[in-house]
Order: sequence, then structure tokens, then C-alpha cells
Amino acid sequence: MDREILRRYARLIARSGVNIQQGQYAVIRTAPEQLDFVEMLAEECYLAGAAKVLIEWRYQPFTRLDIQYQSDEVLGRVESWEEENMKKKTELLPANIYLCSEDPDGLAGIDQDKWARAQQARYQITRPYSDAMENKYQWCVAAVAGAKWAKKVFPALDEAQAVEKLWQAILSCARADGEDPIGDWKTHSDNLRRRCQWLNALNLRRLIYKSASTGTDFSVGLMPQMLFCGGAEKLPDKDVWYNANIPSEEVFTTPKSGDAEGVVYSTMPLSYRGVLIENFSLRFENGRVVEAHAGKNEEALKLMLAMDEGASMLGECALVPYKSPIRESGILFYNTLFDENASCHLALGMGYSSCLKDFDQYSPEEARALGVNDSMIHEDFMIGAPDLSITGITEDGQTVEIFKNGDWAV
Repeated sequence: MDREILRRYARLIARSGVNIQQGQYAVIRTAPEQLDFVEMLAEECYLAGAAKVLIEWRYQPFTRLDIQYQSDEVLGRVESWEEENMKKKTELLPANIYLCSEDPDGLAGIDQDKWARAQQARYQITRPYSDAMENKYQWCVAAVAGAKWAKKVFPALDEAQAVEKLWQAILSCARADGEDPIGDWKTHSDNLRRRCQWLNALNLRRLIYKSASTGTDFSVGLMPQMLFCGGAEKLPDKDVWYNANIPSEEVFTTPKSGDAEGVVYSTMPLSYRGVLIENFSLRFENGRVVEAHAGKNEEALKLMLAMDEGASMLGECALVPYKSPIRESGILFYNTLFDENASCHLALGMGYSSCLKDFDQYSPEEARALGVNDSMIHEDFMIGAPDLSITGITEDGQTVEIFKNGDWAV
């Protein structure tokens, strides 16, 4: 891949993704793949004004070994130095960059129950620190082309060709293959915000989803305080804008916890903890999943729904036109960052308090009391279809066509 194009991509992540401020710390969480790009990104963070750039390494094969050989107690333990690191982050509020490149099948066959127990145990310790940082720092999830991921997406190519092809797809979908990615992203972000302004002016209280081709027939309630969001986000106490996902094609909101009825069918595989859950459906009653089926890895789906009290309820409704650039690329990425931006989707688990009006006025507990779902997970799954319709019900009972034939009605 051309180094100048990769350099522009790194600059986009540093300046439009997390928008590093002068003197701010930056943390890059990445696997030891594509080290040349990680070096570029670290340099771009410094050029953007970072005082210090820290690298946190994550490597999927090591995670697999940890799950296989560590005891339940050790796997679920939060070491004192880890807790001290989290505490320091709540003070420094660094810009956090998460680079994904994992093999979609990289954790297939592990003891999922054991890993779930460990994550549940760790969450009891880590949650207060994540609550303390919520809505107070910039973060961005982006991607680099991992070799095994590339071979999953392009199995007919040899490894080098597959990696090159995946890089091309990543950069194209991220609007990072032109001469001015930062300018292109500003235009795109402004367009998404205009969609949000239209939706927010409607004062919607319910969304109704229907698709004859898939069988989806579903409705979900919205809080009076809710807002649709999309494009760049702003820190509440600073004039600092950032883009949490590169790429992003979605306009999203947080639904009211406990208010969802009907059945939804997935239209794309869900990559969850190293396995692919395929051809699944969920039936909701009183806001909670009461029935779940999957053509492949149903046990993983049901384990996900049982992670905690809020895992079987919704935390996000996202609107993405069926004719999005990622859909029209014709590529199934087996990666939620990309596949969720090819399709309307929902998310199980944690809701976003940042989707509340004046969200900075609410503590995490107050936001949950209003109806923002609480969970240790947040897992997006795709439900978009070429015939999907979405109808909104306004506060005064009027109906508004939001999506028609899989795309924006307006």
C-alpha cells in the first residue's frame, strides 16, 4: 500500500478521529501487525500536539492461550497495576485509539463460558473507572489490515494480495483514499448531522420496523429526552469534536430500556468474541429477548444474552441506508466496525447516555433511571434489508415515514 495514502489515513485518525489536543496524552491499542502504520500513527499523534503516546498491545493468539491455560481466578483478576493504570486514565483523560485487525475466527473453539465468567468478574472492578470517564474523553475505532482477517475476506487471494486488497477496502470505506480525507470527513459529518437535525425536530417516541423479505416485525420506544446523533461528537465541557468510528455511515440513538416488542432477523453475520453467529433471530417481549435462535453458534448467542441483566435488552438503534458505500462495495468484512455501516442495525446491551439532551447534566445512575440501558456488553447486529421500512410515531401521535425500501424516505 502506498505510504503517502497510509500517512493521510494516520493523520485522519489523529486529527479528525480523536482530534488530539495540545499537550494531551494518547493511547493506541493495537495488535503487533502493521507496525509501520502504528509508527506512522504515533508520529501523527505527536505532530497533532500529543505530549506522550502510549502503545497498549493486544494479540489474539495470546488471549487464546490465556483462556486455555489460566485458572478462572487468574483470568478474572484485575491486577493492582492494572487498576492503578485505569485510575490514572480517569485523571489524564487521554485520547484513545483502538485499531482492529483481528481474525474473525481467531477464538473459535475456546471455552466461552470460562471467558464469560472472567469478563464478568473483571467488570465488577473496572466499571467504576469506565463510569468516571464516560463522555469525558475522545476515542476512535479504526482498522488496519490483519493477514488472517484479509484471508477471511478474500480467501481466493494469496496472503500478500489479500492484505493489499483489504487495505484498499478499508481506506475506500473510511474516505481516506483521496487527497483530502480530513476535508472529506468534515463534509460527510455535516451531512449526517443534518439528518439528525431533521429527526430530532420530529419529537419521535417510537420506531416501527418491518421487512417482509426477512420477517422482521418489531417496534421500540424512545425516551422524551433522547436525541439522534451522527457524525462528529463534541465533548460537553470543551469545544473539542471527534469521530468515534472511522468509517461511519450511521445516525443512531439510544432506545428506552424495557420497551421493545416483536421479532428481528439478522441479515449479516455477527462476529462476537472470535466466533461468527449467523442467521439468527431475536424475539422481544417487554423490552427483553425471550427467544433466540441461530443457524450457527447459537450457544454463543445465548451466552451473550446472559452476560448480565441488561444484555438481553437494547442499547442502540442505528439508521444506515441500504445503499451505503460499504454495502455497495460488495464486501462482507466479518467485522462489526464495517458491516454495521452497511446496514441498519440494533445493539444489545449498554446504551449511550450521550444520546440524551443535556447529557452532561446526568450522572450514569441518573441516565439509567431515565431509560438508558445498563450492561457490560454493547454488541451491534445488522437487520437492514432492501425492503426494510421504518415508521416513526411522534409525541402527538402522528406517523412519519423514516425509511422506505431500505433507504431514507426523505
